[in-house]
Amino acid sequence: MDKHVVKHIFVTGGVVSSLGKGLTCSSIGMLLEHHGLRVRLQKIDPYLNIDPGTMSPYQHGEVYVLDDGAETDLDLGHYERFTHAVLDRNCNLTTGRIYQAVIEKERAGHYLGQTVQVIPHITDEIKMGIRRLATADVDVVITEIGGTVGDIEAQPFLEAARQYALEAGRGNSLFVHLTLVPYLKAAREAKTKPTQHSVGMLRQIGIQPDVLVCRTEHEQPLAQEMKDKIGLFCNIEPRAVIEERDKKNSIYEVPLSLADNGLDSLIIERLGLEQRAKPADLSAWRELVHRIKNPVAEVTIAVVGKYVQHHDAYKSIYEALDHAGTHHGFQIVLRKVQAEDVEQDGAEKSLGGVDGILVPGGFGDRGIEGKIDAITFARTRKIPFFGVCLGMQCAVIEFARNVLNLADANSTEFDANTPHPVICMLEEQLHVKDKGGTMRKGAYPCHIVPGTRAEAAYGQALVQERHRHRYEFNYRYREPFAAAGMVASGVSPTGKIVEIMEIPDHPWFLAVQFHPEFKSKPTEAHPLFREFIRAAGERREGRKEPGLVLRG
Repeated sequence: MDKHVVKHIFVTGGVVSSLGKGLTCSSIGMLLEHHGLRVRLQKIDPYLNIDPGTMSPYQHGEVYVLDDGAETDLDLGHYERFTHAVLDRNCNLTTGRIYQAVIEKERAGHYLGQTVQVIPHITDEIKMGIRRLATADVDVVITEIGGTVGDIEAQPFLEAARQYALEAGRGNSLFVHLTLVPYLKAAREAKTKPTQHSVGMLRQIGIQPDVLVCRTEHEQPLAQEMKDKIGLFCNIEPRAVIEERDKKNSIYEVPLSLADNGLDSLIIERLGLEQRAKPADLSAWRELVHRIKNPVAEVTIAVVGKYVQHHDAYKSIYEALDHAGTHHGFQIVLRKVQAEDVEQDGAEKSLGGVDGILVPGGFGDRGIEGKIDAITFARTRKIPFFGVCLGMQCAVIEFARNVLNLADANSTEFDANTPHPVICMLEEQLHVKDKGGTMRKGAYPCHIVPGTRAEAAYGQALVQERHRHRYEFNYRYREPFAAAGMVASGVSPTGKIVEIMEIPDHPWFLAVQFHPEFKSKPTEAHPLFREFIRAAGERREGRKEPGLVLRG
């Protein structure tokens, strides 16, 4: 077979949402990479929004930003953390984006007077979006279709996947279907009927799944007789019924579990990739999981945010903290602190006893004063502090008010008439009347100032980091800040945009305008998170915590 034929894996879900399709796709991608194959991953979201950029964190979780500035689904964060796949805006399709493209073509006369319909026009646009990823430098494209089988929103995408697989030809595509196998305590047995119904609905659409990944929370393994039953009623080989139990310790156990159940070997066989694939060496990943499961000490980090009730709102922050903890052998104990609670209850009650404080990004003025109080607590109590995006802006405001004594210093986002706009839009700094309103999104270069904590962390003079914000540090205040003890340790190539601020006379106080959490991986913790957790560990060590070991 032509070695340049790109293979496709379509991952669907049934019974309920949140089964972990994103983690399964990421794990499959990671396993195939360890077999020497080149992968790309794609998420299809059935909602009508063009992208998640305007969606509430409570509904959608974090907005994950790529190097090209695309605002995408948080599952793309899993893709990047598990694999080395290059992702761009073509890796996240939505119903809104597809329909927008079709309508624009219709208005431009592209369809030459045809009646525009879901089939073939919408499905053709979807297939075009999948085909864009099938380039000569890719062996396998993994496409995750969001939602569950039976959702009316997902039907055009499932139909497009059916058509695509038919056109690609036998042996060039594979369908993986995730279902729930619930365990009923009263009956003391797992139930396969939800899986049977889910597969039945998929087959009505015209898709016969090749592999079933069965999610179960019960501690007992899925018995062989249960796999045989599922295979019989779902028209699938029993060896293609893959058990996936909940992981108590870490999501990074998932690919090892799938490999132990033979999923990677099955995929390679079904897609005819034996000639391209090499034996996989998972020893480094197994060592990673061993370190995660066997920490030498606990380090407590307070995350003071606006959306802490919803774990996915700061998903990449929490993952980056865990990556840094694993690097040093620590178990990160998260203390999720609502910023408004700091305002009401005081910093001591909310933050007392923590080893480090992190203030993440966000928009709007709710909880800002609580974040500023938390930063004052970190600065004055010498507690390691890390500010990210809005967290940096709050750190600047706090320093201006309490060290420079600039009363009412603020961001023009929160007070347009502040006498000391230490945070503002670039247009405001340049006295431009038209303030635009667009955000700075995607990867931008940052020059690291020699002799700073930032340089000690990065170990290089130029880095690329991802942004998603409108407001910046007002560079007209740079000299007064430096004179008072807060210095710019990372700047844009022109020197006009401040990217990193730090306080040298502090155990570890550093804040960044960008989002470093998007560049962290379990196998390679981001340098700033790594050093923040190092400082938090040293604070813990100062409390005579036994067994604490810091890695380089």
